[in-house]
Amino acid sequence: MARKMLVDGEAPVADGEAYDYDLFVIGAGSGGVRGSRTAASFGAKVAICELPFHPISSDWQGGHGGTCVIRGCVPKKILVYGSSFRGEFEDAKNFGWEINGDINFNWKKLLENKTKEIVRLNEVHQRIIANAGVTMIEGAGSLVDAHTVEVSQPDGSKQRYTAKHILIATGSRAQRVNIPGKELAITSDEALSLEELPKRAVILGGGYIAVEFASIWRGMGAEVDLFYRRELPLRGFDDEMRAVVARNLEGRGIKLHPGTNLSELSKTDDGIKVVTDKGEELIADVVLFATGRTPNSQRLNLQAAGVEVDQIGAIKVDEYSRTSAPSVWAVGDVTNRINLTPVALMEATCFTKSVFGGQPVKPDYRDVPCAVFSIPPLSVVGLSEQQALEEAKGDILVFTSSFNPMKNSISKRQEKTIMKLVVDAETDKVLGASMCGPDAPEIIQGIAVALKCGATKANFDSTVGIHPSAAEEFVTMRTLTRRVSPTSKPKTNL
Repeated sequence: MARKMLVDGEAPVADGEAYDYDLFVIGAGSGGVRGSRTAASFGAKVAICELPFHPISSDWQGGHGGTCVIRGCVPKKILVYGSSFRGEFEDAKNFGWEINGDINFNWKKLLENKTKEIVRLNEVHQRIIANAGVTMIEGAGSLVDAHTVEVSQPDGSKQRYTAKHILIATGSRAQRVNIPGKELAITSDEALSLEELPKRAVILGGGYIAVEFASIWRGMGAEVDLFYRRELPLRGFDDEMRAVVARNLEGRGIKLHPGTNLSELSKTDDGIKVVTDKGEELIADVVLFATGRTPNSQRLNLQAAGVEVDQIGAIKVDEYSRTSAPSVWAVGDVTNRINLTPVALMEATCFTKSVFGGQPVKPDYRDVPCAVFSIPPLSVVGLSEQQALEEAKGDILVFTSSFNPMKNSISKRQEKTIMKLVVDAETDKVLGASMCGPDAPEIIQGIAVALKCGATKANFDSTVGIHPSAAEEFVTMRTLTRRVSPTSKPKTNL
């Protein structure tokens, strides 16, 4: 949808009239909050609408901060921290810590503290918006036309507002698999707020959420069975690193069921009966559907403004985040580009610079780092080996390092850290970096800066390492693991 950038907007109002706002934002998640307050910093008159706070989302429940803060990244990471202590207690023994008696875990205490934190962060986001001079309106927003938003309340009352520009930042919602008994399963929303910790958990899915909750619940002592359709979890990541994650999950006691789907759920006296497409049966206390998310666009009345969506409901946008309606824009998961919180922040910043700052700028999706907070975590930036070969004009050089972390040499935990660099053989440019091991996200964030600056393998090699650290391995991997041509199939040596 290429079109001329019109910073000053479209379709002036009738003579003698004025818009209520320069910008009206629907959705106060990460993208919406960033978009509203940065637009206000450029002098725009801005309003934002959001649903009342609740840990579990619904058509009438949401909260300032959105999915990431309330029912996503933040509470998930809190639970990851909580579940990590089990392994730490085990590792502590060989470091001289004598732990006598049972170590009890209080799920309700962690849940209470988690909820307190997301309530606090919801209030923080409200203060950020208010301090920026943005008008906050509670309710569900939808479009009347390309310049009018209607905000509805649960009691049926409605109020309309006009704006020169409208920004949609409503995120995404967890989806359920359509099988008999699907109502017995939960999504990640409910998983973060369970009243009781399950002793037996079944998880369907092989993505971020599935792998992370498998680690969380196993770390808290539950029996976990993870079912996914592919041979390995985490489709889209480097195949070599996917194999490492799968091995670590099994090493931590999680039962993997690759190439297997669920076909039916039913309630029994002993729990939820789970039947797979291979005829296997097992009983669980909780069944989690972690099978993806869908854009939260169904209730926005987009057709009234001529806003186009794709087959899954994602709002179609151009490279500036502009929709098919020139005065309506969209950022974040509702557009289904790269569905990460920092990406939504980037898109919102680019939008406000383009529309209100006089600095037309496109989001840059090159070398976006990400992390899977499994235990231990996986983090990557740039291209996987498979992606590099698809894009390569020549050979690819692969450097890997597999080692036992210093801590494990004492604790005797059998779990190696794995690092990988993918390099263009002709230019020496580092195309991608991956790591699975403790502190991987913290380390890869720094590596991401190097890749963004166009670092070469020679730059890595000439960098002095920090010793003793795991991170120094990235600047000491001088022995080539393999050279791969675009006609070759990537191998897994780890």
